[in-house]
Amino acid sequence: MPKHLPNPLDPRSPLVLDTRDLPRRPGALRTVKRVVPAPVDLGVELIRVPQGADLSLDLRLESVSEGVLVSGTVSGPVTGECGRCLREINDSVTVTVQELYAYEHSTTDETAEEDEVGRMRGDLIDLEPEVRDAVVLALPTNPLCREDCPGLCPDCGVHLDDLPADHNHEQLDPRWAGLSQMIRKEE
Repeated sequence: MPKHLPNPLDPRSPLVLDTRDLPRRPGALRTVKRVVPAPVDLGVELIRVPQGADLSLDLRLESVSEGVLVSGTVSGPVTGECGRCLREINDSVTVTVQELYAYEHSTTDETAEEDEVGRMRGDLIDLEPEVRDAVVLALPTNPLCREDCPGLCPDCGVHLDDLPADHNHEQLDPRWAGLSQMIRKEE
């Protein structure tokens, strides 16, 4: 039984593709290149694509017997903070997307589980779930400003890059405080 989403898609939405001009015969092809604003919450805790930032879509829409195969790349800027030293990160991400969107009432639509393939709604394809999945899965959960980032001093919180190599904090066990005073007197 098909699992169609009840709410209609807005064809003017930036991540909705209209396939009316793509013939429904296998092998028909159309390319789409556009820049769209990034949706809300496109990221993980420490790094994300800023809301409204430009996402570049370079896509290929190909008719197949059961639907439309969408493949290509999505790229855009990412901002966040380093998981070790909390410095700001400004970078970019490029991900590959490939998803089959089944025609309504096709065999694939009728027999596939809800999360196995995308679903077309009329002539419209909603790319947001596929873009969201691809981008979020490509982002690191613990981003680094650079591969060899040493982080922060656990005692004073200063960037270890900014401290001398012999930087340390003397940690005295209070049980040995009397002994350390005796050693200092002898010196």
